[in-house]
Amino acid sequence: MNMLEHPEITRTMRTGYPNVVSQPEHWGDDYFGDEILIGDDVVEVDGEIILQENWDRYVDKVLQARFFTAQ
Repeated sequence: MNMLEHPEITRTMRTGYPNVVSQPEHWGDDYFGDEILIGDDVVEVDGEIILQENWDRYVDKVLQARFFTAQ
């Protein structure tokens, strides 16, 4: 009995598994639980680590500061 096999399985059996692309190394999580990878820009405030991309959110939600233009 001849059974059909998925083409990717056939290729893997013939050539082996493809090389896995290296993933950036996990460094930790920021105040909001977002993943920090090696090379990410972070800010430290009173021992809390915040991704730079979350800085405005931290200032607004945690420090409850607001930015405005003086008039």
